[in-house]
Amino acid sequence: MLQSKTRWIVRSSDETIVNMLANELKITPLVASLLVNRGLDTVESARYFLFEKDGFHDPYLLKGMDLAVNRIREAIEAHEPILIYGDYDADGVSSTSVLMITLRDMGANVQFYIPNRFTEGYGPNEPAFRQAAENGIKLIITVDTGISAVHEATVAKELGIDLIITDHHEPGPVLPEALAIIHPKLPESIYPFRELAGVGVAFKLAQALYGKVPEHLFEIAVIGTIADLVSLKGENRLIAKKGLEKLKASQNIGLKAILKLAGVDPLGINEETIGFTLAPRINAVGRLEDADLAVQLILTEDPEEAQQLAEEMDALNKTRQAIVNTITEEAIEEVEKNFPTVTNKVLVIGKEGWNAGVIGIVASRLVEKYYRPTIVLNYDPEKGVAKGSARSIAGFDLFKNLSTCRELLPHFGGHPMAAGMTLKLEDVVELRTRLNLLAEEQLTAEDFIPVTYLDEEIQLGDIHLSSLEELNLLSPFGMDNPKPKVLIKNVDLANMRKIGNEQKHLKVIVNDGSANLDGIGFGLGALADQISPASKISLIGELSINEWNNIRKPQIFIHDLMVESWQLFDYRGQKRIKSMAHTVPVENRKFILFNKDHFEKINADLKAESILIQNLDEAKAFDGYKANIALVDFPPSKEILKVLLEGRQPSRIYAYFYKESSDFFSTVPTRDHFKWYYAYLMKNGPIDLKRHGDVIAKHRGWSQETLYFMSKVFSELDFVTINNGFITLKTGAQKRDLADSRTYQTKKNQYALERDLLFSSFQELKGWFDQVIQESVETEEAITEWI
Repeated sequence: MLQSKTRWIVRSSDETIVNMLANELKITPLVASLLVNRGLDTVESARYFLFEKDGFHDPYLLKGMDLAVNRIREAIEAHEPILIYGDYDADGVSSTSVLMITLRDMGANVQFYIPNRFTEGYGPNEPAFRQAAENGIKLIITVDTGISAVHEATVAKELGIDLIITDHHEPGPVLPEALAIIHPKLPESIYPFRELAGVGVAFKLAQALYGKVPEHLFEIAVIGTIADLVSLKGENRLIAKKGLEKLKASQNIGLKAILKLAGVDPLGINEETIGFTLAPRINAVGRLEDADLAVQLILTEDPEEAQQLAEEMDALNKTRQAIVNTITEEAIEEVEKNFPTVTNKVLVIGKEGWNAGVIGIVASRLVEKYYRPTIVLNYDPEKGVAKGSARSIAGFDLFKNLSTCRELLPHFGGHPMAAGMTLKLEDVVELRTRLNLLAEEQLTAEDFIPVTYLDEEIQLGDIHLSSLEELNLLSPFGMDNPKPKVLIKNVDLANMRKIGNEQKHLKVIVNDGSANLDGIGFGLGALADQISPASKISLIGELSINEWNNIRKPQIFIHDLMVESWQLFDYRGQKRIKSMAHTVPVENRKFILFNKDHFEKINADLKAESILIQNLDEAKAFDGYKANIALVDFPPSKEILKVLLEGRQPSRIYAYFYKESSDFFSTVPTRDHFKWYYAYLMKNGPIDLKRHGDVIAKHRGWSQETLYFMSKVFSELDFVTINNGFITLKTGAQKRDLADSRTYQTKKNQYALERDLLFSSFQELKGWFDQVIQESVETEEAITEWI
């Protein structure tokens, strides 16, 4: 067996609806099924999703849009200075850039301000507003922030500043008192699409100001839309599709510089370019220094400045990666030592000196490792506060649960799956206690096993180039429209090997008797040692087209593997006993020895506790259920093996069957051999085996061992006497069968046992084990059913 890393759940889709969509839209059933799984189960919604060229809603459907536009136009006409107040992540940077470009196009006197993550923290703050007032600012527009700034809105009003808030984060129970709040999720909102990113809301304001859809801003709006992990449906999908196309031919000097430095081919730009190249570099600036640098990169028209800024951002990103790795190691140590997952359903950990700019990434890594809702905090003993970031798992709404602890959190905001917060150091223990109690009420044991939702169980014969090309109709992929993941069940391994410089990756070819498929599993190389080549495997992953030397063929990027039945690993003939300790997985490992003479030495070589089985009672008492069983040395009989394995349902069997010498390749004399030897003794009288045994054996082409064996058999059958090396026939000996000799019987049994266990083929040995294990399982099931 090989357990999968996650629970696999294949989404079910109504076959009638799938066939209807396939027929109406002239698409494959696979694509139709994927659409239904995404909630697009009508021809109209599916057609809009796949083929709609435009479809942006009227921006004035957003409450407060008319007030905001009128006030901004007044400021432009009066040449009033306008301040755009942004956030320091990729969504905030792109939101700030969108409005800066828009207002500059309209001739506004505009500047931007992004707070420092370390000295000011998230969101609007009173000192920044007071400084703006001193600088003559009468109009502040927030982007990707502000919905929780109740106090700061009051301060702005006192200072005579008009405040326009554009945001998409979850509104709290009390809204700021601002001139206008543009937010698709306001309680009374009638806006048709609620899932805009911060940059999406800024884009709608730009649309209202321009009086048309500002297509030149798509390449910027797409950055925040994809980076902020909002639902890629509706207007977000339109922004993403159009933005990626614009980005491929971008003339933005700053974006071109950072993409070139990262080695990105413009024609190959897709959603992953933003997720893994652009967004991390933009975020790194705000995590380590001031996000102004990233906005300047997007706004600059100077190629030299663009190159300099791009290089600085790239260097910061590398620094950020190193810091994240260090903090992650320390955070794991903190969990293991002080907050083990056995007693902590929610992880709340912190430490002085942890960089507050990257702890959100660390929280994500801990969720990936432990699959627990996680808050990672930076402790500041001088100020007596902790600043942190949180990430969650399915079934635990962070925003909702943190909202029940508002009195502990003077500053917090976020989404169901992610949040940021500030609290007093003295309240950390109380927050941990409360969240764990809430998790105890809301989460079951199963909730802590990661889930992978799969779109389809698919047969190898249904995977071909045309169906895979059609999958691109669903792109770009992201939240609520993930890359399709499929299940391929119980296929044979035609080939399996480790690849890569450090052998970290897995390359397979699977076969179902009618079709083959290549597969690659990045980071899964270690699984090659846990999969027997004869096993049937199930795998999940993303289908794609591999192009190499002008040859195109389907392949699957493997995410996870499973072997449902027990597995046999054949190590027969290997003499290096010590290697077993590294080969057999530690979990529920059972080393079995049958020979007491081997036990102490082999046990010392293995440096692990072994089990000595010398009789049927000990074999019957053995607990091997779901165990990784290593049969270290050779058993005395098949019967003891059968009793050892009956009813155990092992996970794996590692067959070593160590034996110091073999009976298999020594001659087992036939009845004719014994007949000739008896006649020879009768004719030649007493023979001195010490002097003449070797001559006789060579004459017949036997080994001397064979001659001594036959002599011993005759002695046990009372046909001869052997005295001081002389063998003499007895007169009047009664006729007896060779099988009456214990020595003969032992030799025959050992020969047969070695033939069946040591020198059989893999399939023959597996077949025998299968028979023993399956018979016991069927018997157990029959008894259970009868009861």
